[in-house]
Amino acid sequence: MATTVNEAFTEFMSDYVNLDSTVTSDARKSRDNLLSNIAEFDDKDGFFDLCSSYNVHFGSFARKTKCRALDDIDLMIGISASGATYCSDDPWDNVRITASTTNEAQVECTRDDGTLNSTKVANKFKKELENVREYSRSEVRRNGEAIILNLKSKEWSFDIVPCFHTVKEWNGREYFLIPNGDGNWQKTDPLKDKEHVTSTNQNLDGRVLELIRLCKKWNRIKNIKTIPSYLLETLIINYCDSKSELSQYIDLRFRDALYYIANNICNPIYDMKEIQGNINKMTPDDCKSVSNKAISEYNKACEASTAEITEKDQAKAIRIWGEILGGDFPKYE
Repeated sequence: MATTVNEAFTEFMSDYVNLDSTVTSDARKSRDNLLSNIAEFDDKDGFFDLCSSYNVHFGSFARKTKCRALDDIDLMIGISASGATYCSDDPWDNVRITASTTNEAQVECTRDDGTLNSTKVANKFKKELENVREYSRSEVRRNGEAIILNLKSKEWSFDIVPCFHTVKEWNGREYFLIPNGDGNWQKTDPLKDKEHVTSTNQNLDGRVLELIRLCKKWNRIKNIKTIPSYLLETLIINYCDSKSELSQYIDLRFRDALYYIANNICNPIYDMKEIQGNINKMTPDDCKSVSNKAISEYNKACEASTAEITEKDQAKAIRIWGEILGGDFPKYE
């Protein structure tokens, strides 16, 4: 219950959008414990030489853009090359790695042409995780480029992705190579994503992260075509990068972001890593559906702002915001 729009948004963000601090702390401890267990694989005969300096916390949990509820945590686990090499001229999403001839695990995952099969690499991680007593009652499966560890005692799962780290290439950049879901490897650089989000948030007085979370919450609860999470996050970062300042009020930030979504979801949207190119793979019909919904919601948000600021009618404003953000949005007291 709330008497003002500001109170309503504070309550909504705290109780339904931002991750609970206790859950976040527990998740980080669980993540660190998992990393400690995986580090022990390095000492086992027949497994890969691991390189913990290239372990990466990535995804929205690491970038602090995950909205409630916490469903997955992404980890990249570094593997030492041990003499393996890759073809830097290959397409970014279909890179061949020539396997080490000295590391037993890599040899076991090698094709007849000497290249390293990423599916077999992921399966070795999956098998090793299944042998950890702590996870014996959990579900471990492989899904494309990741190994999914569903802990029976936790509300979240871990997406575990094996990776190699490249040398510096002609453009001065270094990359991580992860499974591409089809047996080869693909380039990525989640650190660049995180740096971009952090920098944008700092440049705009720390007002970006909550905006992204709120937009993701709206994206989940509305009966429209759902925008892929990373695509939506990139879109909101692009919006924020176009602004010299953002309102201190989350409702006004969100209102204006809806307008940006409506006018830009049908356009090419390029990834923050500057690797993938246009990541907007939504169909024209789906883009149009999202655009229409966003502009409709923007118009409602403008009505709510008018009710609050001009008409001084907090009850009406809160009611309209509830229509936009769903039944969990606080009611007027």
